[in-house]
Amino acid sequence: MAGNSTERGRTVTSKVVSLLDAFMPSARELSLNELASRTGLPLSTTYRLAGQLVEWGGLERGADGGYRLGERIWQIGALATGGSSLQAVVLPFMQDLYEATHEKVQLAVLSGHQALYIEKIAGPGTTTVRSQRMARLPLHATGVGKVLLAHSAPEFVEELIAAGLQRYTANTIVSSGSLRRTLAEIRRTGIGIAREELSLGSVSVAAPVFDTTGSAVAAISLVLRSSRINPGRLAPAVRAVSLSASRELRNRSIRLTRG
Repeated sequence: MAGNSTERGRTVTSKVVSLLDAFMPSARELSLNELASRTGLPLSTTYRLAGQLVEWGGLERGADGGYRLGERIWQIGALATGGSSLQAVVLPFMQDLYEATHEKVQLAVLSGHQALYIEKIAGPGTTTVRSQRMARLPLHATGVGKVLLAHSAPEFVEELIAAGLQRYTANTIVSSGSLRRTLAEIRRTGIGIAREELSLGSVSVAAPVFDTTGSAVAAISLVLRSSRINPGRLAPAVRAVSLSASRELRNRSIRLTRG
């Protein structure tokens, strides 16, 4: 590592930006050494700035001590008015899906070992579920979570399995073999369905949103009462919306990173 020579002349802002910019779809969680190597900052400086970012909410600590992008980054992104944020691009397609179905529509991204819900559209007659905006829910028990898992690195999936798959209802997938088969089916069909796996009485149908690099940066889901309709009948609509949103991200050449 270059040491203090690489730090000389750099402003605090440039150092902080370099820390945040070190993350990418292929590097969602980084160790302190990896952050220092990617930014060219001394370990002591990296440790100090990373700690300050954790206190602010821009970074989070993982279970193994690594760092990943925090919820505060997405909260700020949600306020962006330039039309280039993930929410700004995808929201019109979510609105189309809601108008066509009048069911709850959600947008989630990967945040550590959880799905972070960053946008939703709901009306008075939609299903009440636990996924409020900026809420975090388990990956293996939600439609969006399983979609995000299906397009994650195999080692990440194995890490999640090793941490333990918590049961929320009798329908929750807690078998590692069953989860791996489910993820393979999602990759084949482009659709993830969670049938009363987190909450009894609700089902979700989800599909991935890809950025210009081909990374699944988010997932869109439709949530409805399990007794209302066969979720498979809504899968084509969800899939069509996710493909349209992905196409728009590619057309705008938007590359999104997520920790």
